[in-house]
Amino acid sequence: METPVPKAPRKRQVTAIIILILLILWEVGSTTIKYSVLEERESGSFVANLAKDLGLALGELAERGARILSKGNQQYLQLEQKSGNLLLKEKLDREELCGDTDPCILHFQLLLKSPVQFIQGELQLRDINDHAPEFLENEILLKISESSHPGTAFPLKIAQDLDVGSNTVQNYTISTNSHFHLFTRNHSDGRRYPELVLDKVLDREEQSELRLTLTALDGGSPPRTGTSQVVIVVLDINDNAPEFAQLLYKVQIPENSPIGSHVITVTARDLDAGTHGELSYSFFQSSNQVMQAFEINAVTGEIRLKKLLDYEEIQYYRMEIEASDGGGLSGKCTIAIEVMDVNDNTPELTMSVFTSDIPENTPDTVVAIFGISDPDSGENGKMMCSIQDHLPFLLKLSVENFYTLVTERPLDRESQAEYNITITVTDLGTPRLKTQHNLTVTVSDVNDNAPAFSQSSYTLRVRENNSPALHIGSVSATDRDAGANAQVTYSLLLPPHDPHLPLASLVSINADNGQLFALRALDYEALQAFEFGVRAADRGSPALSSQALVRWCACWWWTPTTTRPSCCTRCRTARRPAPSWCPGRPRRATW
Repeated sequence: METPVPKAPRKRQVTAIIILILLILWEVGSTTIKYSVLEERESGSFVANLAKDLGLALGELAERGARILSKGNQQYLQLEQKSGNLLLKEKLDREELCGDTDPCILHFQLLLKSPVQFIQGELQLRDINDHAPEFLENEILLKISESSHPGTAFPLKIAQDLDVGSNTVQNYTISTNSHFHLFTRNHSDGRRYPELVLDKVLDREEQSELRLTLTALDGGSPPRTGTSQVVIVVLDINDNAPEFAQLLYKVQIPENSPIGSHVITVTARDLDAGTHGELSYSFFQSSNQVMQAFEINAVTGEIRLKKLLDYEEIQYYRMEIEASDGGGLSGKCTIAIEVMDVNDNTPELTMSVFTSDIPENTPDTVVAIFGISDPDSGENGKMMCSIQDHLPFLLKLSVENFYTLVTERPLDRESQAEYNITITVTDLGTPRLKTQHNLTVTVSDVNDNAPAFSQSSYTLRVRENNSPALHIGSVSATDRDAGANAQVTYSLLLPPHDPHLPLASLVSINADNGQLFALRALDYEALQAFEFGVRAADRGSPALSSQALVRWCACWWWTPTTTRPSCCTRCRTARRPAPSWCPGRPRRATW
């Protein structure tokens, strides 16, 4: 907020029931609590006892309003506040949540609301061997020239295994034969791929085709396996293999590129003539992610998008392209594709704590605690958070894009009973995207206003010998508070200078509306005038009250033509003087 509202005059302080005060003292721990569980465990499985690990007493988590927060709206964990046990909220699939990433870490925060404290947490999801190796093709075709020398290695296509670590593919084997043995080579990215090594010279005239079974084994116990048939076609001599102009191509492509967009065209050349010089292009040793996202023209080597890309899902693709001639020889190159981020994700706001009813006269009250996030990167993922100007509220940044909305000063319900707050989260991308979240905050009443009479004093003139129970006038007081705090009751008070006045036998007052009644006929000769007090009290706790003075004047008569009672114009013959406040009293007279 740029310009705060000037502070209202401080109201009279009274004792109030404080509904919610969360002190804004962030105690951010320097350590992170870390746990690990196996994937695919049932919902409700035990992870750890947070109370024990944090050194808290039994029940302290419940007393402090502990909650588990995760990024966005996905919740993987739940907390039993009474026991302090941290449990799985649902069955977790490591491959679905993390893909090839190892270790698979899920971040969460423990929020203690009273007092406010954030504790960072990590849950490592350990892999189990729940996937078998799988080849993308049931048959692998190799065309090998009969002129190939023993010791020549022929790379084979690898098997895919969604598991990680020791549970992924560890070894390959080939069925028994007299011409080849299998060698497993370690790839630079940690994967293993098989090579078929020639042991004995091939003779096309003796055997033109061989069929072998390639088996992939993972490191599980027991290991899981997957197989593919290797079909070897023996070719006549072709002494020139295709060659690419570059061994490595680097490409950048925006994530919002439409399907069918051109990515790159690779070209190889072959010095042979005829069918031995005719080339075809294909993906080699490519993952499922590559095969799903891209397609290649076998004739031109042109690569295009097959589906929409998402930077937030995958930032880099790496693929190998094979150019094969008609004689069975091939050459290979590598393409590295970097997906460029565009601002295509609106910031998200996740509300953790919200109090819609705030008592007035309470300083530094926490209204809401919330987190913001944007899966974009760079400037596209940076965010600003704001509320409208000229509101008595402040936004305070805590940790890891968590904000607290607090009152800037004590609120006054009598000045404004409700506030509509719009929280706006805007990223810094181009164009800028924003999210808005609307809150309605009601200011609850505190008994901070005493009833106020419409007049400080009232004068009542009553003709003597009046009828009993005669309505002689009214007093009125109002209270700016609400509810029971504004309900006014009236009562009579004896004057301090005349405590023996039989007031209860002279006058009564309606406690609800302030109407005054004469309880008996008045005798002017016995009592010409008297004063008493009226108290107006509200029903707050504690109750507030104020007082007014009522002056009573008894009259001998009152004719319809007279504009005022004639009690004071005829009282010269009275034995006692009229009160000083009686209207029409002479300046000098002997009474």
